[in-house]
Amino acid sequence: MVERDGDGALTAESAEVLATARGLAEQCGVPVGAVAVGDAGDLPDDLAKRGIATLHLLQHELLADGEPASVGEALAGLVTALRPAAVLAADGGRCTDAMAWAAAALDAPLATACTEIRPGDEWEVTRERSGGILLEDAVLAAPVRFCTLRPGGPSPSETAAAAEVTVHVVVPELGTSVPRARLVERTRRSSGMTLASAPVVVAGGRGVGSAEGYGVLEELAGLVGGVVGCSRVATNNGWRPHADQVGLTGTRISPDLYVACGISGATQHWVGCMNARAILAVNTDPEAPMVSRATWAVIGDVHAVLPAVVAEIRRRSEGG
Repeated sequence: MVERDGDGALTAESAEVLATARGLAEQCGVPVGAVAVGDAGDLPDDLAKRGIATLHLLQHELLADGEPASVGEALAGLVTALRPAAVLAADGGRCTDAMAWAAAALDAPLATACTEIRPGDEWEVTRERSGGILLEDAVLAAPVRFCTLRPGGPSPSETAAAAEVTVHVVVPELGTSVPRARLVERTRRSSGMTLASAPVVVAGGRGVGSAEGYGVLEELAGLVGGVVGCSRVATNNGWRPHADQVGLTGTRISPDLYVACGISGATQHWVGCMNARAILAVNTDPEAPMVSRATWAVIGDVHAVLPAVVAEIRRRSEGG
């Protein structure tokens, strides 16, 4: 199952899923196809370049907003009709939710956060557990294997392009009387760097104290070419939107530098930032987990340390 970004292009995560699916199909000697929701757009051309010759399009008015329960119900119906060896999707967000709904509807197991899939008489998977701290090897025993894949899998390899992509439009039977979630507002993310792509992330936690306290973090991030993130407590307190959250229930990042300001560094947050190449912690507590794990640490109040750092950066940039 593939997803597209706001411009209608195949996401990088879905491209990795297709690469994995193509490899598994070759090993198993079965065809491979893609499943998407909505209109075809430029997707057939993109699939053809990747050697995928079949596209199943799920179309229904209840699927227009991509609501996971409805998409999962539609996907379950398609799987029942096609009986594929496996159904793969990128791990995270609505795609994982839709896969969970589909697997539950078919009383099938779902292996989430897989880093490797080994087909055979019995399919084996390696998957992340506890937010990526542990790896689990498991056997996936089911007529249809549902798996979500963690990013960082095989890069799409060169392959012979498909001469033509056959598009099958599938209109599922979805009951309109069943209670369903409804999208009431859509906010488009601003263009430019994101938490996942920024080389520097300056994040604040409880120690920042308020929404207004993030002003100096914004200033520092702007000076060093980065973006601002936050811990879960900042999101829970309404200081920052969920899109800024770093952690197990937020975004996993891997910047060159992570500046953790007033963040204790609980396990849930550490999972999101542990792939940073270097970490600078600013905290009043020398025993905080983030301080002990950081590359460098400054023991002090964020509201005193960061303005001094900003002032020094400005002085040096002005040649003072």
